[in-house]
Amino acid sequence: AAAIIMAYAENILKLSGILLAAGAGSRFGGGKLRHPLADGTPLGVMAARHLLTALPDVLAVVRPGDEVLEALLRAAGCEVTVCAEAVRGMGCSLAHAIARRREADGWVIALADMPSIRPVTITAVAQALAVGAPLAAPTFEGRRGHPVGISARFVSELLALDGDAGARELMMTHQQ
Repeated sequence: AAAIIMAYAENILKLSGILLAAGAGSRFGGGKLRHPLADGTPLGVMAARHLLTALPDVLAVVRPGDEVLEALLRAAGCEVTVCAEAVRGMGCSLAHAIARRREADGWVIALADMPSIRPVTITAVAQALAVGAPLAAPTFEGRRGHPVGISARFVSELLALDGDAGARELMMTHQQ
């Protein structure tokens, strides 16, 4: 049933995956998204692969000067965009990505430092958007998790984001 819903949604809705990979990883000492997991796969690449498993169109946002990560994400199958203002925070990076995928009917927004988010979870968020949810997110023990799905109904609010808040305030304001 899930495959049928997604096939139906792909014909009607254009959903884009957004992978936020523009953080400096300064608390980690830098280069966090290139850090190898136990199997040798860079952390950010694993997150990208999971998003690509659920959605064929994924735009990854990187910061200027991280050509290695940019190349790794391209090789994984993502389209990559460099956000010149990434230093201003996640909100700025997200607005940058939304501007480049403005034509989408909705976006599934994932964080590149969360490689353990399973494709089935990402697919469930996309399915919720596909059947008309304006916002979607998984929950665990009563807490909202990642990734988040946001319909095009909120494009203006997403384009206005700046700073480090990302879509958190939007999700909280319009929570059902």
